[in-house]
Amino acid sequence: MLQLPRLYPILDAACFPDASAMFVAAEELSAAGITLLQYRNKQGTARQMLDQARELRARLGASVKLLMNDRADLCVAAGFDGLHVGQDDLSPEAARTILGPTRWLGVSTHNPEQLAEADKTSADYLAIGPIFATSSKANPDPVVGLEGLRRARELTRKPLVAIGGITRANARSVIEAGADAVAVISDLLRDPGKSAEEFLRVLR
Repeated sequence: MLQLPRLYPILDAACFPDASAMFVAAEELSAAGITLLQYRNKQGTARQMLDQARELRARLGASVKLLMNDRADLCVAAGFDGLHVGQDDLSPEAARTILGPTRWLGVSTHNPEQLAEADKTSADYLAIGPIFATSSKANPDPVVGLEGLRRARELTRKPLVAIGGITRANARSVIEAGADAVAVISDLLRDPGKSAEEFLRVLR
């Protein structure tokens, strides 16, 4: 069974003025002690994504597990450690065929039905959300809340990542409701290193 760290930062390229600012943020997060990072880029070309992914790999080395959002082919090409897919992306089994047996595979879910379905796949961990209202998605799914998270916990024995509107102020309640890890975008953007250290203290 996969052992997830409590804090799961997501580096969304759209949240940074340019790639170099994103790389600096990644290095600050790594220096603060994070050991898992997802790279997400919904606007970039395949070439841009691959170049940025390889740069992240080169800068962070082996101390941080790197997960690619959506693109199984780029995950393999960049030497990343795993992939995260959403409901509208490549199916978990198609992704697994490309990734092979050893890379991590995570799947986003937004309700009990999707979670139960994803639980049957070869996914290593499942994500559920949005737990709270979130600003990082243009058309977010309905909020599931802590109650939805507790229900999700009952439906799977796989590691569970909570995502959506999670901040330093509410992260502890999310872990207490059954999540193994919290995925965070917005609340790590300002002063990433210091913010990550505060998250890690709260989640200890």
